[in-house]
Amino acid sequence: MDVSRAHARTRRILLSLTAGACAAVLVGGCSSGGDAAGPERSTRAAAPRSANELEDDYRAVIKDVLPSVVQIDAANSLGSGVVYDDKGHVVTNAHVVGQEKSFKVTAATGGQPVTARLVASYPEQDLAVIRLENVPQGLKAARFGDSSTVDMGQIVLAMGSPLGLSGSVTQGIVSATGRTVSEGRAGGGTGATIGNMVQTSAAINPGNSGGALVNLDGEVVGIPTLAASDPEMGGGSAPGIGFAIPASMVRTVADQIVKDGKVTDSGRAALNITGRTVLDDDYEPAGVAVVEAPANGAAGRAGLKPGDVITRLGDTGITTITSLSEALASRKPGEKVQVTYVRGTETEKTEVTLGEM
Repeated sequence: MDVSRAHARTRRILLSLTAGACAAVLVGGCSSGGDAAGPERSTRAAAPRSANELEDDYRAVIKDVLPSVVQIDAANSLGSGVVYDDKGHVVTNAHVVGQEKSFKVTAATGGQPVTARLVASYPEQDLAVIRLENVPQGLKAARFGDSSTVDMGQIVLAMGSPLGLSGSVTQGIVSATGRTVSEGRAGGGTGATIGNMVQTSAAINPGNSGGALVNLDGEVVGIPTLAASDPEMGGGSAPGIGFAIPASMVRTVADQIVKDGKVTDSGRAALNITGRTVLDDDYEPAGVAVVEAPANGAAGRAGLKPGDVITRLGDTGITTITSLSEALASRKPGEKVQVTYVRGTETEKTEVTLGEM
């Protein structure tokens, strides 16, 4: 699936505002009097209460979480961030910070911008941490939820600065979990392949990157990062298909950056090779050729050599570097997996104990 980064490249934009309809769930009742109009009256009476309760939940979550969301202005891009702790650390996407070291940060609730400095960026997972030089009054650290409890159908809200509209909120559901998505490098993307992403129908627009995807308990369950693009729409965003990095991975990366200034344990599996995509006689992708396989790396220890062409990882067919990255994204360092490869004219197999990225 092609994806596009959800951050803005320019501050000058033309906005087209459209009105949308909101549908309320109707709750039916029963009447003991046998009046045919009774159930209808009960339904009409129950609907506003149900809608109002959900509306109250939305308002409570927004009031609770919005003070933990910020807008991040870099020299050539704009995105969002989430306040990570009370020391001024803010987590965002690596593609939002790009190659910049200094940023202007504004609270989603308003106020004057403050300066922030880059602590570290981890493009392999498209995450970064910056630190505010001064913490504005009213900002507070977000609460991060348990990724393992995120499930299809959960109502979620996306908070950030789409198109520079600071403090914007969109609503949707968790459409799926466990998605593996590869981000392009065009226009400053990191090229990261990210596993276990949360797919959501909440609108993810340019500027939402690095913001908060939250549940109705006010917990951040993901960092909105990517919006799917539809080639049939000229590469434009496909409505209702967005992706967020799960909270568990956000905490894993951010905790290490805050503590050590860098990621010391990625938790990402690797073959420890340098490879390239090869084509068959019909010019179709046909595997990954090993260019380098250090003897102390996972593939090298299993006997793979430069020139070997990897065609399968476990039960997954491998045709490109991207497909290999996606296959590895769902696995863990230390896991054993069978690798099928072609050496010369012979197809061979070997068991590899995966290393770490």
